[in-house]
Amino acid sequence: MRLIEKVWFYQHPAKWLLVPLLFPLSLVFYLLTSLRLFLYKSGIKRSIKPILPVVVVGNIGIGGNGKTPVVIFLIEQCQRMGINVGVISRGYGGKAQHYPYLLDETSTAIEAGDEPYLIYQRCNVPVVVGADRIKSAALLAEHGCQLIISDDGLQHYRLQRSLEIIVIDGKRLFGNGLLLPAGPLRECTSRLTTTPHLIVNGQLSLIDKVNFPYVSMELTASKVINLKSGEVISIDAFCAQYDKVNAIAGIGDPQRFFNTLTQLGLSIESCEGFVDHQTYSQSSFDRFNENIPLLMTEKDAVKCYTFSQAHWWYLPVDASFNDEINSLINDIKNLVNT
Repeated sequence: MRLIEKVWFYQHPAKWLLVPLLFPLSLVFYLLTSLRLFLYKSGIKRSIKPILPVVVVGNIGIGGNGKTPVVIFLIEQCQRMGINVGVISRGYGGKAQHYPYLLDETSTAIEAGDEPYLIYQRCNVPVVVGADRIKSAALLAEHGCQLIISDDGLQHYRLQRSLEIIVIDGKRLFGNGLLLPAGPLRECTSRLTTTPHLIVNGQLSLIDKVNFPYVSMELTASKVINLKSGEVISIDAFCAQYDKVNAIAGIGDPQRFFNTLTQLGLSIESCEGFVDHQTYSQSSFDRFNENIPLLMTEKDAVKCYTFSQAHWWYLPVDASFNDEINSLINDIKNLVNT
């Protein structure tokens, strides 16, 4: 984990040096982002309304908060309701030959980016990546979609949206509460009051400091899948077969993944956290004993298929909610029916 992330989220002693040093830049960031928002709200900068309704799933900070499992959950709900849904994404880290880029069966995570490729592989719906979300949305409209889900893009005010969902990490919340670069926030926490649909991923670590209504989400896992063979084994059977594993994670908070493994009953021999959207090669994991299974996230796995080894496995997770999520699902249904 980078030093600055330790300062933002874990009260590292370096905060006494870095925060005062970076705070003036945070003030500049606040002024620039406030001006940008004002220009869009006043109509000086033009925002564009796509043909289709758009649901934005985003956050007010940086790092992985659990947006992708929420997007996948919403796609599955739309499919159950008979809604033809597509996804647009920035495609961070992707290197497609042209944009907007519509994924197909020949696409790779290198071209599309890890999260869009994961969504496409898991859900088999149209997914378009590109920095210009207006063009991406227009491309989906040409492919029979009735609804667009934007994976991230909360601050992409050029794109008008019908509904916003803000996802919050229940463990890290808003870090030190400061804007970039002194803190991890892209917008002030007052932004949470602008949408009724707030989702908290995991148990809140500081529940006494949270004063907004939200829906709780838990990430659940029941199986592991072999990268090389595609073999699927239940968690219980995997734990019975292997007494220990090695683990890697290249997500916003790698420790969350490692904690999940131990909570599932797995014993971790060795683990390593990589930066979010890390690019891998086979040599990235040379230090791990090949006689012990290497377990990774699904987001990591989609970048490792081409050089996978027989002892590599990944853990797919699903977003789980209580009945309070039905209000959000009904709001999405109404977008298509109106």
